[in-house]
Order: sequence, then C-alpha cells, then structure tokens
Amino acid sequence: MSVTRRQFFIRTAQTAAAGAVAGTIWYQLLSSSAQAAPSMLRPPGALDNQDFLARCIKCGNCVNDCPFDTLKLARMGKENTQGTPFFNARKIPCHMCEDIPCVKACPTGALDPELTDIKQAEMGVAVIDEETCLAFLGLRCEICYRVCPKIDKAIDLQYRSQERTGKHAFFEPVIHSEECTGCGMCEHACPTDEAAIRILPKELVKGMVGKHYRLGWKDKGRITRDFKPEASASKASTSSAKALNTLNNTGKLYD
Repeated sequence: MSVTRRQFFIRTAQTAAAGAVAGTIWYQLLSSSAQAAPSMLRPPGALDNQDFLARCIKCGNCVNDCPFDTLKLARMGKENTQGTPFFNARKIPCHMCEDIPCVKACPTGALDPELTDIKQAEMGVAVIDEETCLAFLGLRCEICYRVCPKIDKAIDLQYRSQERTGKHAFFEPVIHSEECTGCGMCEHACPTDEAAIRILPKELVKGMVGKHYRLGWKDKGRITRDFKPEASASKASTSSAKALNTLNNTGKLYD
C-alpha cells in the first residue's frame, strides 16, 4: 500500500509520541521513589527506606553476589520499587555470611559499608503469633530456637508449668528484639503450614517510649549522671548530726 509523504510524517510523529509516553512511564517505574511494600525485607546493611531508595541504582550486584540465592529484584506488578533487592524469609532466609558479600558488592553505599559484623545487621525483627505457635499450644517445638544464629540471645525459651495437667510444661520462645538480626532462619524453619513466627521491618513492630521519659538504668544523661547517692547519704548524715547537736544543747529539736 502506497503511503503519501504527509501520512508518513503523521505516522512517524504518532510512533515517536507513543514511544516517548511509554519511555516516560517505564522510567518512572524504574526510578520511582514510592514507598516500598511495608513488609518488604531488605539486604543486610540497608539504609533507612528513603535513603536506601535514593542511593540504590538497581544494578543487581548484591543479588548476583549472594551465594544462597536469597536476594531477588522486585518485579513490576508484583512488588513495589521495581528493580530493588529484597528477600522472602519464608522461601530463602539470609544465611548470615560472615564476609557479607552483598554489602561489598554495593557500589553506592545503599548497603552500609560500615557493617562488618553480620551479627549486628538489622534486617527486621521476629514476631510470634502465640495462637498458632506449637510451643504456646503445649507441643514441644524448639525449631525456631535451635536454628537461630544467635541462640539464647535473639531467641531463648521461657519455662511455664502446665496448670491443666500439673505434670507438663510449656517451653515458649521469647524474642529479644535488640539482638534479632531479622535473618529469617526461624520463619523459614517454622513447621506450621503458615509460619507462626515471621520477620517484619522494625518500624512495623517496635514502639517508642518517648524522649521525655528517663530510664535510670539506661539513661546516661545529665539528670542521671548528676544524681549521686553517696553525696545524698552524706548530706543526710550531716543533717542528722546537726539536729542531734541542737537537741543536746537546747532540749529542743527545732528552734
């Protein structure tokens, strides 16, 4: 079919316009700074979400260097922030490589290069559903406890007697969030059909006490530092001696 000169230029312009629109949409999808799915788990050393998305160039180096195939790149239409690395702990957890190859592979610092001890990673925190956890139901299950890379630190077992029978006991797993790295070993190993223990980002789990509270056993600020029990005791002793001296001299405790 013959095409006139005018039709040729019209079709060329239409094709170029369609290509520009498609290219713009694709670029926006790849470079989007939209918030990731709330439950998305990032590799070890990942910065806070906003900083991570600003620095991650979606190169895939961390994914390629992961020896256990743990890390994946988010896909269009499946997960948010397409092209960024994440992992699904139920499928393949982080195996806590001592040399942390994913961090070393990151060229932009989206994965903090200062993370040199994998046991200091903060990928998330484990949360237990006590209504479906076998241990809380009275069955002897210690799988999450046994597979934890920081056993007796991130997870330990709490003994509780079985009041119904008087002969048995519960051995319930307890999570210590300050020690949990969020590796996902526990979630991956959980024997229930749907994991009774799951890894979630800390911002979804942890609360905040508030800066106006002072915890004396933790706070090293001015108020705690200036409180000196020895000095207070010395002042009390001096005050008592002065009162006794007044009583002996005047017969009255107070003037």
